[in-house]
Amino acid sequence: MDIENLGNIATSMISGTVVGILIGYAVKKVLRIGLVILGTFLGALTYLQFQGILSVNWEKVEVITKNTIATAVDSEITGNTANSVLSNLGLPLTGSMAMGFAVGFMKG
Repeated sequence: MDIENLGNIATSMISGTVVGILIGYAVKKVLRIGLVILGTFLGALTYLQFQGILSVNWEKVEVITKNTIATAVDSEITGNTANSVLSNLGLPLTGSMAMGFAVGFMKG
């Protein structure tokens, strides 16, 4: 292993870790905000139904939710774009980015 390659690998690992931490932190914050908004919306629906202002067909809401979740789980990314991008970036960058994402998501 050459000393020139060591500098490139170190730079790749450090930048991958920093970017991964930032992405993980941002994803967790966005998910948290989205879940708070969704919970508030469902709480408001429940309250309005309890007061008799609104009538909600919860069975239909359940069917729609199950279908949406099943579609999201069963969907696949077509093509090899993600795989080719990750393979071109190299193992040190993708590995450190994955580790950084996990740290950022846990700390976020």
